[in-house]
Amino acid sequence: MKSQFGGGSWSPKPHLDVEHLLSSKNARDEFQKKLADAGLEISALNASGNQLHPAEPGNDELTRDVVRVAGELGVETVVLMSGLPAGVPGDQMPNWITTSWPPETTQMLQYQWNEVALPYWEGFAKFSTAQGVSKLAVEMHANQLVYNVPSLLHLRREIGDIVGANFDPSHLMWMGADPLEAVAALSGAIYHVHAKDTRIEQAAAVRSRLEYLTVDHPLERSWNYVTVGRGNAVAFWRELISELQKAGYDDALSIEHEDAQVSGADGVREAAATLKAALAD
Repeated sequence: MKSQFGGGSWSPKPHLDVEHLLSSKNARDEFQKKLADAGLEISALNASGNQLHPAEPGNDELTRDVVRVAGELGVETVVLMSGLPAGVPGDQMPNWITTSWPPETTQMLQYQWNEVALPYWEGFAKFSTAQGVSKLAVEMHANQLVYNVPSLLHLRREIGDIVGANFDPSHLMWMGADPLEAVAALSGAIYHVHAKDTRIEQAAAVRSRLEYLTVDHPLERSWNYVTVGRGNAVAFWRELISELQKAGYDDALSIEHEDAQVSGADGVREAAATLKAALAD
């Protein structure tokens, strides 16, 4: 069985003691022995955080440390975000641009890509290659420079084939994209997959899908992350798996449980049952 292990700055309870694993070969050997004894393999290490945050340089440092650990463990795939810079030099907060008007939005977006993100990623890709990591699986996520298929492919074209997608359909669902069409558009560029579901709630008819309420208000929100199968039935997951295979992906489906109304253990069991039913067909 394959499993993803988190160590990035956005992991509320990291699976990895990154500093300890980097400092001690014995620690790495012991960790790998525990995995073998449990019948587990690592599908990827997760370094998710905002490494382009203008006021939090520690995010970049930890991202690079997770890549170093991956190299030491012989793991070729690291899941991470693209990062999101400020909109202009001197700002202390990231700025997510999702519209082309007023005109300053386009100016900010050009600054983010050309002055910050692409120079960073050119160096980061070289660094990752030197550590033995050959696949940087970027998750298309809100409040990140890469949040949809065109932005993922733009980063890949500029940086190279080391950049691919960590395909998480749940984010595309609430943004209004079709995950099945997105998989086809990313053919050959999908390096890891998160199995996570989203349910669009009735409130979206009034609130729209742009939602600022935190996830601890599930009854009021316009959409919610839910246990796999509670947003989209088995038929959808069956079709998604088929599309992933057509796109050249035949690896782990890493269950991410973020359903605020279902316990972790129950949610993972239910998600696994849904995915097994889809795979069986």
